[in-house]
Parts: sequence; structure tokens; C-alpha cells
Amino acid sequence: MARRKPPHAIKATKPAKAPKAKPTAAVYQLKITLLGIKPPIWRRIQVSDCTLDVLHEHIQAAMGWMNSHLHHFKLGENLYGDPLLMAENFEELGYRDSTRTRLSEIVPQGGKRFRFLYEYDFGDSWEHEVLVESYAPAESGRQYPMCLEGARACPPEDCGGVWGYGDFLEAIGNDKHEQHEELLEWIGGGFDPEEFDTARATKQMNRGLPDWRRMR
Repeated sequence: MARRKPPHAIKATKPAKAPKAKPTAAVYQLKITLLGIKPPIWRRIQVSDCTLDVLHEHIQAAMGWMNSHLHHFKLGENLYGDPLLMAENFEELGYRDSTRTRLSEIVPQGGKRFRFLYEYDFGDSWEHEVLVESYAPAESGRQYPMCLEGARACPPEDCGGVWGYGDFLEAIGNDKHEQHEELLEWIGGGFDPEEFDTARATKQMNRGLPDWRRMR
């Protein structure tokens, strides 16, 4: 499958922005689960109150994605996206600005669990359930964001979505498969679907993603 242009390669007219909400002191515990795959691929993370745009970066880092495709959030019938990345259909599809919408604005008060969707790569269509498990004041001496736990490796980019990933695992696990050698070479020699390192995920979350807006 052809790769979409990286964010810094997309040119768009900058739309007018709404006022940005101020952050709260809350820390949110979220469970991110990649939908459609069994056994499940998931991460449990804690993040300070942030915009959905920053949450996108935390999800990318914790899961192990490469941020090379478009994304958006879906809360009920409402879509949230970056006005620059989604400029072609931002107004047509009624997007709300993910760069100016904070977790504290969308999570209901009262502590009830709250779910919404995050979709990455509109070709492969990797859908993630984002479950807000709890929120509380930050603990003294702890650094955020952090990954608390998780399971299994993130699928390779551009492997064809849920069904393509299943075919990929079948091929690399069977040395008689006609695509065995080809896909092993494509993935760099080996791939362990059970591999996951919590400390590495936390390190990547704190390192963050390149600021593509400054690279334009």
C-alpha cells in the first residue's frame, strides 16, 4: 500500500483558530486498545491534561507507530482533527480542532469511564479504543507522560490493516509460505508479535515526535 505524505509534506492554508483552553492539574489514566486483533494489543498510559493533538503523539509513541499517516479522533458523531492536516475536508466533514481541544474539555465530570475512538492511517484504518479509566491530581515526584503496562508489539506500518497483519504473521511464521522470505526482508529480518517493553514506551513518550510544524 502506498504511503501517505508525511505531515511536513502537506501544504495547506492556515484556518482561523478558536481560543485555546487552559490546562487543568489533572492526570488521566487511559487504556488504548487496537481494535479487531486477538489477542489484543493494548497500552495503559498516564498523561497530564493535554490537547487531543498532543494525545495523538502520546498514543503514537506508546503504541509504536511512526506518525507517517493522517489521523483523527471520533467522539460520538463529532470528529476532531488538525486543521492543517485535514484542510481538504475540515469544514466539509465538520471537524473540530484537535489542537485546541483538551482532555479536560471532553471527559465528563464525576469519574465515570468514558470511551472514544482514535483512527490512524485512513488506508489501513487502524482503529483504537481510548478508554478513560480515571483522572486525579498529579502525584508528587512522578513524571508524565508514562506507560504503566501493555501487551504485544504494534503491527508494522503499511502492512494492510487488521487483515493484512494476520496475513503478514502467517507468512513470516511459515518458512514454506511463498512470501516468507520477502516479508522477512521487508520487516528487517524478524518480528516478534509478543514483544513489548514498558520502559521503552515511556522513554519514547517523553522523547515525543518531531515538531513537523517547524519543519514546514
